[in-house]
Amino acid sequence: MKRFLLAALFCLAFTSLANAQDSAAGAPASKQDIERYLQTMHSREMMQNMIASMAKPMHQMVHDRYLKDKDKLPADFESRMDKLMDDMIKDMPFDQMTQAMVPTYQKHFTKADIDSLIAFYSSPTGQKVLRELPAIMGEAMQAMMPIMRQHMDAMNERLKQDVADMIKNSQKKPVPSDPNT
Repeated sequence: MKRFLLAALFCLAFTSLANAQDSAAGAPASKQDIERYLQTMHSREMMQNMIASMAKPMHQMVHDRYLKDKDKLPADFESRMDKLMDDMIKDMPFDQMTQAMVPTYQKHFTKADIDSLIAFYSSPTGQKVLRELPAIMGEAMQAMMPIMRQHMDAMNERLKQDVADMIKNSQKKPVPSDPNT
């Protein structure tokens, strides 16, 4: 009887320990966990680098727009627009943006998930991903920009045509006069 009671007590203790570990693994990530993850990811620097990498294709887009419409635009259009974009990037509220992301990460990741992500991004491969990602994003944006521009131009033309058709079709047509009145 003693052995049975001892075995049952051991099983109960083991089950409680396993359940405690399972619930700890499924526990929600705290704000501090997410902040630690974002620090490991160098998220502020990564956001700054990605935005800086995207600035080059954005400047190219401004240049292309200027060349397309330079007879309608002021001579300093391009320099003014470039300065405006650069100032907007410089004044980007990165700390506020980071804090705004915390609840989203908490919603989607458990403490165990965040701990695993931190372990990966702390590894040499994870650190390489973090170093290379801004350049990858910048190059990808440069490659996609002509496609996006072409699509946006086609979409704008279609919208203009659809609006023109709607206006044309909605114009009131003269009501035929009723012979009885």
